[in-house]
Amino acid sequence: MIDERYELAAGRIRDIRTEETVKPPFREYFRKMADFVGMIDEVRMKLTDGTFREMGLGELAEWNRRLYQDILPGAYETSYANPSYAVRKLGEEYGQILSFLYTELRGAVAYVFEQKTEYLDILYELLIAVYNLFEEETPENERISQIRDHIYWYASDYCDVFAADRIREQVDPEVSFAVDIIRNSDLEDLRYLYRFGEYISENELRTARHLSGLPEEVIRKMADVYTEGFRTGFVNTGKDLSKKGVVEIRYVLGFERVIRRAIENFEKMGLRPVVNRSPVSVLTKREHLKIGYYGAIANKQYEYDHRNDQALFLDKKFVERKLEVIQTTYERHKAQAGKMAGPACIDMFGEEPFTPVQKEEVIRLTKKQEELQLHFLSRQSQIVNQYIRGDERSFTIVAYPLPEIGEQYEEIFDEIIRINTLDAKTYERVQQTLIDALDQGEYVHILGGNGNRTDLKVYLHKLGNPEKETIFENCVADVNIPVGEVFTSPVLEGTDGTLHVSKVYLNELQYRDLEITFADGMITDYHCGNFEKETENKEYIFDNILHKHPSLPLGEFAIGTNTTAYVAARKYGIEEKMPILIAEKMGPHFAVGDTCYSWSEDVRVYNPNGKEIIAKDNSVSILRKEDVSKAYYQCHTDITIPYEELARIAVITREGKEIVLLSEGRFVLPGTEILNEPLKNQDK
Repeated sequence: MIDERYELAAGRIRDIRTEETVKPPFREYFRKMADFVGMIDEVRMKLTDGTFREMGLGELAEWNRRLYQDILPGAYETSYANPSYAVRKLGEEYGQILSFLYTELRGAVAYVFEQKTEYLDILYELLIAVYNLFEEETPENERISQIRDHIYWYASDYCDVFAADRIREQVDPEVSFAVDIIRNSDLEDLRYLYRFGEYISENELRTARHLSGLPEEVIRKMADVYTEGFRTGFVNTGKDLSKKGVVEIRYVLGFERVIRRAIENFEKMGLRPVVNRSPVSVLTKREHLKIGYYGAIANKQYEYDHRNDQALFLDKKFVERKLEVIQTTYERHKAQAGKMAGPACIDMFGEEPFTPVQKEEVIRLTKKQEELQLHFLSRQSQIVNQYIRGDERSFTIVAYPLPEIGEQYEEIFDEIIRINTLDAKTYERVQQTLIDALDQGEYVHILGGNGNRTDLKVYLHKLGNPEKETIFENCVADVNIPVGEVFTSPVLEGTDGTLHVSKVYLNELQYRDLEITFADGMITDYHCGNFEKETENKEYIFDNILHKHPSLPLGEFAIGTNTTAYVAARKYGIEEKMPILIAEKMGPHFAVGDTCYSWSEDVRVYNPNGKEIIAKDNSVSILRKEDVSKAYYQCHTDITIPYEELARIAVITREGKEIVLLSEGRFVLPGTEILNEPLKNQDK
């Protein structure tokens, strides 16, 4: 039945190539869509008859380029996937809607490789339904309304297919498309990369080549650090890993040799892997963020332009419909969901920092829709926590460089391996010295230098029993690799001042001259210097740091101690390319949003010295005891001040005594001087 539907729909779309029933300028648009569907159909046939597997590397690369060529930089300027071009060619309302339609249709690239024929049917039938409206003599306003109706009912009717399947892919190891490729491919033959259906750039190819040339003991070491960090996260938080049976692996293509070894390690722990693709449909994506496995991002501007496409159908009825689907699906798969241990992530870094162009033609959420989106995310997180309990799960994350990072890629890669495997015991001892001083404090005063305008007081929890309790967590390399930070959840009341950093890279977006003002721990003002118009700077931060919340609390304050990573970044000139995972260990950092303990505040956690960490809540997160919808923001963004922009960090005790931890970017607290050794070598 599905195959018959597919053939009927594909055949109808093939006819569009030669028909003239639709008037210009829309005729060209639909012919482009028909050409794209024809290309997908050709790939489907080659996958079905085995031709695709027999292709050489060059031929596969050419096919991969063809599938993504329309959104690559350069070509994107005259692509209907570009809202600016679509609006220019088709008019504002038609342009926005039809640009969305093409973007959604592009999900067919992933679906054809996964052999999701039903998904292809759904997309093709939506395209045909919209095309039919242009064949009829209909008043423009009526036609636009009818197109919007088709898109709305596409989203509503098929939410129970797309959203439900997405949840199953995240918890059910029997869904094994990617795992099968990783397990069964000859990883020396790089043709395997093209079987995922993702865009493959020189980064993925060169990463895979580099890994294939590394000794087996190095691959084993990398995999062991990754999987052992995950296991240790359960041990350190007193959670029972033996209750779990599934782990979600997230990574960027090219790392399959390490992932294969990691899968073996996880299975020895009793964990089966789920490896699901980062979503490609507006029905399952969260803005432009990547959650799952993915290849190269063909065009970040394209992803950014379409981050709010759900505005075409987002209303209260749709939100309730999707939440109902999520609840029902988790209930159906509650046994599998209950076995989920959490995500294990390998991130990549090294790309040129990206600052998007803010376009007038893109689809935007209304104020009401922003509120609905926040409501949805809050309710969704509550449902997920009901079936995958936060106090029973953990995570781990580690990062490695892309070849794009520069000519010294191999050398940098080896240096990152060294950083990711630094001796945790040394850091544990030194960091405890910092914590002993911090535990005496009423607040910490952070003051910027060398042009940095930071002047911020961060208030700390009061210890009831200093002999057995502590405020800061001594973070060694478990869930958050590499080693090197002490952190806490600040007291919001009294936490006031300005956080400033000259340049920072957050969630794949660059911010210049970022400044955030806090009063009683909540954001009251913000701006950056990315754009000429202040309104655009505000919108950029509101969308991507505040995630459309009117304000956010200071959820975390930390001091990074990994001066080795800092010196390596300076040596290779890659400071602004470092991922936040490593960058947060390279100076004091501040997270806006939820605390590090969200959804697991009541789990008792201890430092290696046996003291219990008591600073896990703030006056927002504690609201979970009254109304959980008011306690969480579903975001946590770390912002780091590099050592060279730091004049001073001092602990102020309740008696008014000042204990200086860092001065002019150097550790000065007795017992922490060893952290300056890498910095001294740099100074020479």
